[in-house]
Amino acid sequence: MINVRPSLERGHANQGWLDTRHTFSFARYYDPRQMGFRALRVINEDRVQPGRGFGEHSHRDMEILTYVVNGALAHVDSTGHRAVIAPGDVQRMSAGTGVTHSEYNASETEPVHFLQIWIVPAENGLAPGYEQRHFRSEDKRGTLWLIAAGDGRDGALTVHQDANLFAALLEPGEGVRHDLAADRHAWVQLISGRALLSGTPLEAGDGAAVSGEDSLEINPVKPSELLLFDLS
Repeated sequence: MINVRPSLERGHANQGWLDTRHTFSFARYYDPRQMGFRALRVINEDRVQPGRGFGEHSHRDMEILTYVVNGALAHVDSTGHRAVIAPGDVQRMSAGTGVTHSEYNASETEPVHFLQIWIVPAENGLAPGYEQRHFRSEDKRGTLWLIAAGDGRDGALTVHQDANLFAALLEPGEGVRHDLAADRHAWVQLISGRALLSGTPLEAGDGAAVSGEDSLEINPVKPSELLLFDLS
């Protein structure tokens, strides 16, 4: 079964410096029907104006992944990490027992467009942790490339949950297939482009919850960038 979460039905707020869309309930946007999917709790698509950003704020007991689409995002946290996240980079911050951080557009002239993803960890009270890695466009082109996994295999980031996250850059004609093991579920988030998910059309910004399927076929109609979550 494939249930599409249309882009235009997401929560939306525009504060001038921040234009954000929430796939699931977040902040002032609340929909009891949209509280997450399996361990996936948040997918926020944010566009932040030059020189602006999120001041210091705290998190705990959450795996937070940041995926930059365009521009660059500056990060500072209470564990001493300072970084700039650019396209191709993926950051994982395990909030664990508590982390305070801030995130700002690293540019004074160009906006930054990124997705922030929260995954509920398999257990609470973990020590805070941080990873950041670059995944080349050529590796993601025409395939589903593993960027995060519970066991951190094959150079992926480590998330403290039974979850695998894949990224893909696909051109028309570059269809990909993903097999789902028994009792596994998937979420597909189309960042850009247009594609067919096992025959179901997806537009940019759409998400899709998948349960009870043995496999998925993703066929781009336009050049597409997407994330696929394989979840317990």
